[in-house]
Amino acid sequence: MTQKKLNPSVLKFKEFVKNNPKIIKEVRNGKATLQELYEDWYLLGEEDKRWDDIGSENDSEPETNNESKGDWMSNIMGMVKKIDPNQMQNHINNLSQALGAIQGVISQFQGGNAASGSVKPQEGPKHPFSFRKD
Repeated sequence: MTQKKLNPSVLKFKEFVKNNPKIIKEVRNGKATLQELYEDWYLLGEEDKRWDDIGSENDSEPETNNESKGDWMSNIMGMVKKIDPNQMQNHINNLSQALGAIQGVISQFQGGNAASGSVKPQEGPKHPFSFRKD
């Protein structure tokens, strides 16, 4: 495999990143790009306090975020498992009837006095969201 010869400063930065895995975590978390970090490293040097601050912020935050995301997802999945399809069908039918009634009232107001007797609310299928059992 042929490999391009990299600038010596880029090689030094790659070695710096290998020695500081917290920098990779910062990039993976989307807090910075490698380009931005390289530019900071090039301008500030390896001994700057910015490199010490990177790890202290990121160590505790992702764990709590992952735990809360996991709890949130498990709560949603638990609720989905508890849903009764028949009860959901009844709720959808009630909502459909309510929307039909609202559409009828709106169409009466929009139609004016001349067309008020001939305007009918649109009738759709009785069960537009039917659940089928496997």
